[in-house]
Amino acid sequence: MPDILQAIGPDPVKDLRNTDETPAGLTNLGATCYANSVLQCLYMNASFREIVFSAEPDLLNEQPVLNQLARLFAQLHASKMAVIDPAPFIMTLELDNAVQQDGHEFLTLLLSLLERCLSHSKISKVKKAVQDLFRGSVSQVTTCSKCGRDSEASSKTEDFYELELNVKGLKNLDESLDQYLSVEQLHGENQYNCELCKSTVDATHRIRLRTLPDVLNFQLKRYEFLPKTTTRKKITSAFGFPGELDMGLRLSEPSQLEWIYDLSAVLIHKGTAVNSGHYIAHIKDENTGQWWAFDDEHVSNLGHCPFGEGSSSCTAKVVHNDNTVLPSCVGTTPADTSRSHVDVVLPQSLESNVVSHKDSFSSVDAYRLMYNLKRTRKNDDKRIHIANNIQLEGHKGLHNGFPLPPHLFEDLKDVNAAYLAVCEEYKLKREREQHHIAERRQEVRSILSEAPVRSLEEPFYWVSTAWLRQWADNVIPGVIDNKPIQCSHGEVPVSKIGCMKRLSVKAWEILFSKYDGGPALSNSNYCMTCLIDGAQSVVSADSYRDQRILMRDLANDVIAKKCSDGAYFVSKTWLQQWVRRKNIDAPSEADAEPTASIRCRHGQLKPEQPGAKRLLVPEKLWLFLYKDAVAVKPVDPLGCTTFPSDSELCPECSDELSEVACFEDSLREIKLRHRQNHEKLAAGKGIPLSLNCTYYLMPSSWLTKWRNYTSGSGKNTSSSVEPEVLDPVIDALKCEQHSRLLERPPDLMNKRGMLIQKSSSTDALTIITENDWISFCEEWGGNKEKGIMAIIESSDVAESNLGGCGEDMPRCKDHPSSQDEASNDSEIRQPVIRTTPEVIKILPNFCFELC
Repeated sequence: MPDILQAIGPDPVKDLRNTDETPAGLTNLGATCYANSVLQCLYMNASFREIVFSAEPDLLNEQPVLNQLARLFAQLHASKMAVIDPAPFIMTLELDNAVQQDGHEFLTLLLSLLERCLSHSKISKVKKAVQDLFRGSVSQVTTCSKCGRDSEASSKTEDFYELELNVKGLKNLDESLDQYLSVEQLHGENQYNCELCKSTVDATHRIRLRTLPDVLNFQLKRYEFLPKTTTRKKITSAFGFPGELDMGLRLSEPSQLEWIYDLSAVLIHKGTAVNSGHYIAHIKDENTGQWWAFDDEHVSNLGHCPFGEGSSSCTAKVVHNDNTVLPSCVGTTPADTSRSHVDVVLPQSLESNVVSHKDSFSSVDAYRLMYNLKRTRKNDDKRIHIANNIQLEGHKGLHNGFPLPPHLFEDLKDVNAAYLAVCEEYKLKREREQHHIAERRQEVRSILSEAPVRSLEEPFYWVSTAWLRQWADNVIPGVIDNKPIQCSHGEVPVSKIGCMKRLSVKAWEILFSKYDGGPALSNSNYCMTCLIDGAQSVVSADSYRDQRILMRDLANDVIAKKCSDGAYFVSKTWLQQWVRRKNIDAPSEADAEPTASIRCRHGQLKPEQPGAKRLLVPEKLWLFLYKDAVAVKPVDPLGCTTFPSDSELCPECSDELSEVACFEDSLREIKLRHRQNHEKLAAGKGIPLSLNCTYYLMPSSWLTKWRNYTSGSGKNTSSSVEPEVLDPVIDALKCEQHSRLLERPPDLMNKRGMLIQKSSSTDALTIITENDWISFCEEWGGNKEKGIMAIIESSDVAESNLGGCGEDMPRCKDHPSSQDEASNDSEIRQPVIRTTPEVIKILPNFCFELC
């Protein structure tokens, strides 16, 4: 009966928010964790949230992206649902749900798009809200070391929405900012052309912070490009950052305002791969000071620490002026999402269980840091925060102290009311089902209490166990069905005793009066006919079992070649399986078709070949097998074809077999000739290489297929897979646009004074001789002129030919002994492989020539 409750579906109440103060999660649509984390960071910023809510309805109607963002924020703000679906917003942006993108690029493009959307607003503060919140400015200052004058371009300012800071080799945010604003010396090739001095002179260059935004974003450069492998690698070193950041001293000019920022969000990239991994965000609620971990649908409270309180992976200490060290960050247990990326938390001053803003934190996965300008009395006297200038009229409904505009509130109100109605309807339906189930359970207990038969003389009725179980388990059972426990004579057979139960007359009458059905089978309805037939079957089974034991011994003699009076053919495989089967009381399906595998499609005896092996059995054994086969399949005329010992082979099958044998002999000779033409390649051995000789490059995968094909023999002669024709294989190694080689040439090495390919088994390409290439072209349909030619040259020759060109890189990794170093160096100095066509290097969406 618990299945009844499951049938009404999941409880929608479970999808409601725990409290109004608990933030909602966002559904991951496949690979949209990067977008979810960025959207949560923007929504949890109170100033930005109010800007979105302040956009006029007409503006939302004209700007689909802004409209969907406002609706998404409204749901995050006041929806009763614990998880919000961002699909309408993601679809409006035309993002591919299955492709993960970079969170940094997504935020940059989103802010740029929102800036354009909001520029059409008629409210001045909304019109420039993105700029006012996120935009700061810097200037690139170049100073002549000779005259001390700044360049004309130094007075120009550049806008920024985030500061990109280096992480590699730096311990914390202060060091990164110091490096970002440090003075760079310009000398040598980097000298500056001073307009006043009218000459190229030494100079200094530095970045100066001119203005700072209310929301200061730091993008940590966690990814570095590796030129050798043309790939990117993630930097996973620990990086420290403070809970409170003073930027006033870093401004280029003194300010009367206090530029103190509080840490408000940490965007985290979990995983070591650059193009995969998972994005989550730890964000502080500006109203309560509580930190929350946003991991798509899962939102968990972290307390007053950005990485959780009391976590084993977040060890925190309190350092007082008297150098006494006390534990802090105690209280709630943090979410599991923080345990893989937090290394250490090092607070500097604290007087209570709540972590101070002056604490410092460290993470190996922090990808972006967001700081909000701290609201102080001095700042409030000097400047007016953008959020305080936005007037929202006609608001209805409050959530966390923030109102929603009417056009958003009404839609959300209807959605919330509809969902709450669904929850109430589910609750009532569940209560009705539970009440019905309770009534049914009471009925089952009542009838089962009357079911036992007290004595052997007392009359009773039989009932099907299957129906009785269905009656007890279902809220609405069907009519009584006793047909499964009846025999063909309409009575109760002894063989069905395990499928039925006895019920007292009173219990049966209660069931029959309520559920009808039947038929009624009392204790007098046992079937005497079935009882007699069963007894006879037992006697017959004993006789058949004994006879089968004798025939199995005879079959074992036939298989062991100890029987010389064979008269009929049977399948060898079939007979071996028949012998291994357990002794049974009657023939079974496995006893059918003893000659099926040795009978050809023409109905005659097959020529002996793999899968059609046969044995001669005595007449007595054959008659036993034939009788069982016919008993199992009496209507199959070909199921047990008889083949006496003098049966002739099928002439058509014999001719076909001869043709196949001739073809395989011819194919075997061709493969032998191919192996002889390429003896070393067939054996998988490397060939000795020489300088200034012409070789060719072949795909190693094709050579492996060729080697497997030509080495096949016996049964595998005609079944092994042929390698492809050469021309398309060689064309696939070249770029269609540039006709250049896509694969790097293989590595070379010196082994006992001999230059060979380092590892042909793992390289994509294998070096072969010119004769091998010509033979392959003749054998496998290749064009000699399309081949990939390779010439090995010493580095001196390569440099003189290429003039320092990067096309031909050193490919030899020598390990000469100290005694032979001089001689080896004079013979071969850093050999390189020069290919025709030349190599290109492929980066995402672009091809760059190596030169």
